[in-house]
Amino acid sequence: MNLDALLAEPYAAYAYAYPHKTAYRAFDPPIDLAAAWAQESRHALSGYVHIPFCAYRCGFCNLFALGAPRAGLVDAFLSALERQIATIGRTLTDLGNFAFARFAIGGGTPSFLSETQFEQLLAALHRHLGVDFSHTPLAIEVAPDSASTALLRTYRAAGVQRISMGVQSFLDHELDALARPHQRDQVTAAIADIRKLGFPTLNLDLIYGIAGQSVSSFMRSLESALAFQPEELYLYPLYVRALTGLDKARRTQGLSLRAQMYQSACEVLQSSGYVQQSLRMFRRADAMQSEMPDYRCQDDGMLGLGCGARSYTRTLHYSDEYAVGRSAVTDLIAHYAQLSDADFAQARYGYELDADDQRRRYLLQSLLLWPGVELAAYRERFGSEVMADFPQLDELCARGLAVLDAQGLSLTAKGMAHADVYGPWLSSPAVQARMEAYATR
Repeated sequence: MNLDALLAEPYAAYAYAYPHKTAYRAFDPPIDLAAAWAQESRHALSGYVHIPFCAYRCGFCNLFALGAPRAGLVDAFLSALERQIATIGRTLTDLGNFAFARFAIGGGTPSFLSETQFEQLLAALHRHLGVDFSHTPLAIEVAPDSASTALLRTYRAAGVQRISMGVQSFLDHELDALARPHQRDQVTAAIADIRKLGFPTLNLDLIYGIAGQSVSSFMRSLESALAFQPEELYLYPLYVRALTGLDKARRTQGLSLRAQMYQSACEVLQSSGYVQQSLRMFRRADAMQSEMPDYRCQDDGMLGLGCGARSYTRTLHYSDEYAVGRSAVTDLIAHYAQLSDADFAQARYGYELDADDQRRRYLLQSLLLWPGVELAAYRERFGSEVMADFPQLDELCARGLAVLDAQGLSLTAKGMAHADVYGPWLSSPAVQARMEAYATR
């Protein structure tokens, strides 16, 4: 794809995984998971459980999630989830030793689950996968209105180390523009509990580019967030995507200010003692996580559980089908709940990565994080030079978007500001064609 055209509109799509989920298709025949994982290193896996339920669906959300689900569907999903966990546990056990370096529960809104449902989920992970959350770091996402004191106590007792809360804005008129309830009092109360209970890491999410938002109003939200001294902050540029509430309402005002908001936020966060890790992620300098177990997304596998989760090996990415619309999401969750143990032992939908795709994935997952691509690590992995494999990278250096030295290739500050451009730019023609042909439902 043409770099000039992409740089002219740098907020086309999030770039955090390769290939993009819209490049996935049904496998015919399905792929046996025992065979898929047999040749993988399994000593430092990342585990992820997707809870596809929320009390309500925000106007900006295009994740695989269902607002206000009927109780019977939730129960059926959780029953199927435990069966999936058990099936995968048997598969991995039969292959030999395996261990998890970290685990996360996301969604949707995991705090939608009751204390009992959460405890049953962790018990299943321990029973079938042997995960000991007194040693394996566990992160969970919460919504302000469901992060009750009792639920947070349950999380802390279970070993949760990182709480991520989607605040999005501290200003009521901006929450209105996102079709999201006013929750400032609930945010304040939940954070007070989180600090009192001693969770090691608090992350807060904010969004910029909201209709009616100005640079100064975004700075007010950022300052409000900084008052809580979170260990991490994720700042998300607003994307108005197909079939979301904002798309239907045509709420696109404010998008033109995103670059200015981002630059202002970077300046404030740097002066406040935060270190930028990626386009979106900033971590407090005195909270850098050097004690975390070794895990490299470029090399180590991810095991996804639950309808909406994705799993990654070096050569295979797989998941269930994806949708945004309420009816389609409901149907997919209901279908997941009816899958057999034999179904859970197979990959039915996803993407097989050839040697070229593997190089592109490694490059993107390294380049989009500071400090960037380690030349020696790339050479050891693939037996070739990254600059020879991807000569178009010279253009990034020529434009001042990246710098190359003897150790590696790193984005400059200007380059990081345009990080979402590089996913489409570095995608293979086959992946681009699949993405263009995909129809969101």
